[in-house]
Amino acid sequence: MRLALDPNLRYHGARDLTRQCSMPAVLRVGRFRFYFFSNERQEPPHIHVKAAEDQAKFWLEPLALAANYGFAARELNQIEQVIAEHHAELLEAWDDYFSQT
Repeated sequence: MRLALDPNLRYHGARDLTRQCSMPAVLRVGRFRFYFFSNERQEPPHIHVKAAEDQAKFWLEPLALAANYGFAARELNQIEQVIAEHHAELLEAWDDYFSQT
């Protein structure tokens, strides 16, 4: 399964992401937007999550919370569950994007 940039677009690889923005959104679930920054190649695979003013960062390997700015514990648990459910796709999007940039 390829992840969508947003609900109306299919993810077609790193080149499409590069043309569209420097913060590729690779998944949206409810109010959560999952993305990474295009200049973070030097870091281990991770995903940023934003909803309104709240933000968090999760390492993907192993799955762990790296930083939290505003999410409640219940929301962090929801986010972690979404990441676990889409773990393979998130890693694929990371690898695909950073292998092409």
